[in-house]
Amino acid sequence: MENGSLSHTGESQIISSDSSSRRGGWITFPFIIGAIIGLSLAVGGWLSNLIVFLIQEFNVKSIDAAQIANVVNGSSSFFPVIGAIIADSFFGPFLVISISSCISLLGIVFLALTAIFDSLKPQPCLIGSEICQPTSTLQYTILYTGIALASIGLGGTRFTLATMGANQLDKPKNQATFFNWYFIGIYSASTVALTFIVYIEDNVGYKWGFGLAVAANVIGLAIFLSGTRFYHFNKPQGSPFVGLARVIVATTWKRNLQLSSESKDYCYYEHEGVTDRVATTPSRSFSFLNRAAQKAEGDIKPDGTIAKPWRLCTVQQVEDFKTLIRIMPLWSTSIFLGTPIGIQGSLTILQALTMDRHLGPHFQISAGSVIVVILISSIIFLALIDRLLCPMWKKLTGHFPTPLQRIGLGHVLNVFAMAVSALVESKRLKISQDHPGATTVPMLALWLFPQLVLVGVGEAFHFPGQVSLYYQEFPSSLKSTATAMISLVIGIAFYLGTGLINLVQRVTRWLPDNINDGKLENVYWMLVVIGVVNFGYYLVCAKLYKYQNVQDTDGRLDSDKK
Repeated sequence: MENGSLSHTGESQIISSDSSSRRGGWITFPFIIGAIIGLSLAVGGWLSNLIVFLIQEFNVKSIDAAQIANVVNGSSSFFPVIGAIIADSFFGPFLVISISSCISLLGIVFLALTAIFDSLKPQPCLIGSEICQPTSTLQYTILYTGIALASIGLGGTRFTLATMGANQLDKPKNQATFFNWYFIGIYSASTVALTFIVYIEDNVGYKWGFGLAVAANVIGLAIFLSGTRFYHFNKPQGSPFVGLARVIVATTWKRNLQLSSESKDYCYYEHEGVTDRVATTPSRSFSFLNRAAQKAEGDIKPDGTIAKPWRLCTVQQVEDFKTLIRIMPLWSTSIFLGTPIGIQGSLTILQALTMDRHLGPHFQISAGSVIVVILISSIIFLALIDRLLCPMWKKLTGHFPTPLQRIGLGHVLNVFAMAVSALVESKRLKISQDHPGATTVPMLALWLFPQLVLVGVGEAFHFPGQVSLYYQEFPSSLKSTATAMISLVIGIAFYLGTGLINLVQRVTRWLPDNINDGKLENVYWMLVVIGVVNFGYYLVCAKLYKYQNVQDTDGRLDSDKK
């Protein structure tokens, strides 16, 4: 089979559970990355400008539109976890991606219909009047059905595609490279959507913008399906969560059982002749869970199989459960890494609205478009990390940076970004106070770019690092769920950031409606403190964590970390 390569060494990979079926490898990369770009363009085409669409086309009040957008954004971050669980448990990534892409396409088509046909949306409000024609039940039904279907489709594609791509490669080095390009694809498509497609919607019409989103979805799905004959397919083995639940139940049943140190007393297989990967005595950490795999009277049938599945588990199931327990503290640090980023994004837009956004005498940047700086800087540094920084690191140290090192650097950059944000806001507020009554603060919005660049560079380090860590450390039966964990982090951070801002508004005067009368820099300094404390927590978790499955860049187990 012919292979292309984007790895550091140019080495191609082919993986297959059946050596006679040579599928997988870098030859699948163009199909998967093409699908990622196409489907991400489609998502950005309808989601990026949703608030404005609801206000202008459906006469929704601005606060209500923002609340709807918050729910949609939050739900879109939680749906990938559901899609990943379905992929791991029942259908596999390929089928979930294919079906979800069709669902997403149907949802965007519904939204496009509301933009095309006047009968599917209310008449515009009278200029200068708050009297508007009420939206009918049918119109709301079409609108919310489209939003729901598009969101569900997003949940089944975005991070499941990450798993699908990583499954094609068998070396951690190549998987890490793929995750870099995965984020480059998403960020590049999001940048185009936030600029070009949003411009089309604002200046030409939503029917054309949504039409482009439909076309992007169709093209992305077509590219993905065209690579079918090259893909390596992982067959799901049923719900892995049942096995994890069995560990809890079996441990509870045997809580009074005396632990044995003999390996022969433990169960290593569920069916005669079919052994699990682990063939040694269970690990000593969380030893109380070992009771779930320790054989007792009546647990084993005469033919050697398990008689009572909810009272006896395999050693591998116990070790998988321990792996999840070990990695959860590290995962929790990512929540307070994502929360400041989400808060900064919304506050930066508020700052930009008060500043001089002109680039030259005739062009003005949209306040909402300044966030594109994060995406662009992430794209640039993802490429630099993959092609320049990682090879340089290997020359200096003899190995590529570990996922934990990349995540840690992301924490540091995020703290610096919040500190720069506070300093810039202090300068903006001082200039505002020197010009009382001015509708626009005489300070260029370009001052906001350094803090956004730092956030983007930080994301280039910690997002791929997190996905790579979870993918390699999670049990093999939970690979799709592993890549979706970052989406869960984003969803939790999104809601947590909203709650934190509401709390600040209730107990302080830092965030009035007019930020020129507030103390926004104090919010940023608060985020700096949160980031420093969270980084300390991360260092403790990283120091105590022992890699279970992560291998070095040459594919060998890193014995120093075992």
